[in-house]
Amino acid sequence: MRLNNTLIKNRLKIGLGLDASTAKIVVAGLGVTGISVARFLKSLDFNFAVADKREQPAGLDELRQEFSGVKTHTGVFGEDLFCNATHLVVSPGISLNEEAIKNAVRNGVQIVGDIDLFACSVETPIIAITGSNGKSTVTTMVGEMAVAAGKKVGVGGNLGIPALDLLEIDAELYVLELSSFQLERSWHLNATAATVLNVTADHLDRHSDLADYAVQKRRIFAGSGCMIINIDDPVVAAMREESRNILTFSIRQHADFCIGTEQGKEFLMYGEKVLMPLSDLPLEGRHNAANALAALALGMAAGLDSQAMCKALLTFKGLAHRMQRVAEISGVTWVNDSKATNIGACVAALEGYTRKVVLIAGGDAKGADMDELTPSVKAKTKGVVLMGKDAGLIEQALNGCVPVYKATNIKEAVNVAAGIAEAGETVLLSPACASFDQYKNYQDRGDQFTQAVLSLANQSDIKILSALKAAS
Repeated sequence: MRLNNTLIKNRLKIGLGLDASTAKIVVAGLGVTGISVARFLKSLDFNFAVADKREQPAGLDELRQEFSGVKTHTGVFGEDLFCNATHLVVSPGISLNEEAIKNAVRNGVQIVGDIDLFACSVETPIIAITGSNGKSTVTTMVGEMAVAAGKKVGVGGNLGIPALDLLEIDAELYVLELSSFQLERSWHLNATAATVLNVTADHLDRHSDLADYAVQKRRIFAGSGCMIINIDDPVVAAMREESRNILTFSIRQHADFCIGTEQGKEFLMYGEKVLMPLSDLPLEGRHNAANALAALALGMAAGLDSQAMCKALLTFKGLAHRMQRVAEISGVTWVNDSKATNIGACVAALEGYTRKVVLIAGGDAKGADMDELTPSVKAKTKGVVLMGKDAGLIEQALNGCVPVYKATNIKEAVNVAAGIAEAGETVLLSPACASFDQYKNYQDRGDQFTQAVLSLANQSDIKILSALKAAS
């Protein structure tokens, strides 16, 4: 629940040096986060300006309609505007390495993020979730667990509703998905329970290296709440602080939350307590068992009832574009995992399969080392269909370990994959890359994949695919 405005202002003044009478605030970056920040600052009677490098940024019309008196600067980041500010509230989509931002910091301007503004505005328990892969799934799982346990919950952050807009919900619990970009500008988060699900190469176009990326992820553990540690990930396991309350999870070894076997059947376990059969989890892939264990640990740390949490898992349908079964055509299963925008997500998806996979991959690799994809591709796939900006990098990394086919777009990739896959196999769109080289976002890429797959039910398409198989 949001604190009253007087108390929030006092906490912002003490914690962030934000005094409504003297602060000169610039909100850098529009979009949904920038709009939410503007709405929050206006509610507290702060004066502020808005700046965006784009001439027509998303949210500009909404800003002008809702905040007609706010000065707006588009097209460039003005050095004078930034250096004359006392605080820059920088949206996650804006790199802190922007020259105008670095110059402002050299001049003593303080960087603020929306998560610190949020943290100063509530005393309600917060569950905070980050990781290279699975964070949206786990965030959604925990939110549904809280509802099943009878809690009024606000779910958002990097997923769905911006954190500051959640303040309008009279919640008993907040569940936040947080990106490395949100965390790198956060100093005041003190979550009741927090986790870094895993750390694999991602966003290396924004972070200097994997070590820096991990450092930013680790910031989610600031404060004194319970640390939920994935002991299967050595980078995450090294983050544990022995003085803190810790719960561990694992799908490979014994942990507080793990997979146990009784009479040849596998179960999700809490210590020696059986929670539910693993086979009852309605999601593809063993990595989703890890997601479920992490969600259970987070919920337990926040005081949610274990029976209610398991009930929520039994009916959990997963997320769109994340290991989403699209169709089964002529015995071939088609799966949309377009949200797999990095290598780790693709590897996790592949490792969950025991039958052969035809993988559709490619896009913008974001500076990642695609060699890390090769072992899983070699072990799990019968062939790979590549598309997008960095298809050549992936082909070079695979070095002939499996047959590679090329496509110019997702529709062509679907047609090529259908000519390769046979009954009993899976065609998996799990790109290991971002989508912005060819598509609006990963949702657009996944939607176009789904449309192309559904078109295979058309008899003429089936004939074309039969011809492709014969030609191959």
